Amino acid sequence: MINCVSVLGSTGSIGRQSLDIISRMPVKVAALTAGNNVALMAQQCRAFQPKLAVMATREAAEALCDEIKDLPTSVCWGEEGLMQAATMDDAQCVITAVVGMLGLKPTLAAIRAGKRIGLANKETLVCAGELVMAEAEKYGAEIIPVDSEHSAIFQCLMGIGQKKEIHKLILTCSGGPFYGMDKEQLKHVTKADALKHPNWKMGAKITVDCATLMNKGLEVIEAMRLYRVPVEQVDVLIHRQSIVHSMVETVDGAVMAQLGTPDMRLPIQLALTYPERTACPVDRLDLTAAAALTFTKPDMDAFPCLALARQCAKAGGTACPVMNGANEEAVAMFLNDEIGFYDIFELVSGAVNAVPFIQNPTLEEILEADRLAREFVRSR
Repeated sequence: MINCVSVLGSTGSIGRQSLDIISRMPVKVAALTAGNNVALMAQQCRAFQPKLAVMATREAAEALCDEIKDLPTSVCWGEEGLMQAATMDDAQCVITAVVGMLGLKPTLAAIRAGKRIGLANKETLVCAGELVMAEAEKYGAEIIPVDSEHSAIFQCLMGIGQKKEIHKLILTCSGGPFYGMDKEQLKHVTKADALKHPNWKMGAKITVDCATLMNKGLEVIEAMRLYRVPVEQVDVLIHRQSIVHSMVETVDGAVMAQLGTPDMRLPIQLALTYPERTACPVDRLDLTAAAALTFTKPDMDAFPCLALARQCAKAGGTACPVMNGANEEAVAMFLNDEIGFYDIFELVSGAVNAVPFIQNPTLEEILEADRLAREFVRSR
């Protein structure tokens, strides 16, 4: 079991749930990082006494210093602080719960420091999966997914001997708040509608991605990188009840599934205790009280972001970081009421077609592709 951890993105949804789990375990906190939520970070510093606290900006860091000047916690800010938090000697595990491309460099730094990665930042594998997995193998760093679907697959694969026994990875998807709607209906949905996820409580960006099904597209790419399988071996099924978190079909036709209540704390805890399991505070699944479990195919016509993600996964290279960067910018505009729901897809697909494609990009080329994609969206 891990005995000391750094949490990157501690004030976000996954970060807060990670600290809830850590508070119930004999685990110390080496570092916490956040954006600009000074008040919550101050509370977390008092509760967990980290050696280091990192804020996004100098102003937020200075405000935090004033709030916790009686604590022995050092405070810094920006990307340099994130890198320091990701590589602290004391931390055996780094939970990467920051949102977006911001998580890529610190995750790579933690990998190169030989840390276990509790990966909740899907953009890391979406944008630079081949590079990240090669570095993890080179430095002997474990990557244990915290995302519920990928943790489910990880748990199913614990019972499978060899990769050649895998026939298909099956990611389940709630369908989001707009399940069953057609294209005409979706033209009129609002930000408030998109933020009403039926089963999960998450941050705004990922909730919108669930509404467009882009989140599932990102997870398809993440799965093929994490488990080293082609995109054709990754399938998606709509499962409204969010009880079966994902499945693995083996070559002989057997299907293994991981079931549970929709609570992120279970995969977070497993990332800290693996290969052991310990008691977890999540509600137990009562199958006798559960509704019927249903599975349907996603509507690729009404939700074209999923099809676009699969196309980018097949293309590889810079297609994935372009798609991801454009999506982050477009979702931010949607959340600011600047564009409509379907404008997200139009902007992202436009960026994928406009930004020059590179087949085997370096890290610098990946970051440049991300920049160009964001620039394209903002220019529209």
